[in-house]
Amino acid sequence: MFNSDPSSKIVNAKLPKAVMMMIEKNNLVMAIKTLAEDENISMDDAKDRIDAYETALKVKQQQKLTTIANKQGIPNEAISFDRAPTAEPPQPLVKNRVKTTEQSQGFKRLQAGVDSQLNDLGYKKPLLPFWLKRLLVIAVVMIGLFFILRSVFG
Repeated sequence: MFNSDPSSKIVNAKLPKAVMMMIEKNNLVMAIKTLAEDENISMDDAKDRIDAYETALKVKQQQKLTTIANKQGIPNEAISFDRAPTAEPPQPLVKNRVKTTEQSQGFKRLQAGVDSQLNDLGYKKPLLPFWLKRLLVIAVVMIGLFFILRSVFG
């Protein structure tokens, strides 16, 4: 039950706020030096404490991220801090064009879904779109002004 290892006491001790800020900013060397000087301990002990704090911080961040992902319905497999870079070269632009086609198909599918939803609600599309009505009003006003000005000055 009781851990008689003296290094465990060092690892479990709380870090100063300035050192924690250095760790969060990834300034680990300076954090180790500062911790060793402030608490008069060896660099190895300071490194052990900082490593333990950094590990706990990463675990805490991953738990928060997992909680948020679960609330949004994202599977846990989609989130990982331990991703290794892929060995695949970047895809050429030609393949990106295929993705654009898939996106346009996705947009058409979305548009069809919206139309079916509106039909279910009983919404009827207007005969003329709003922008066309606006253009017709502008054209009628301009023609009216033309005839008025022509009769006044002509």
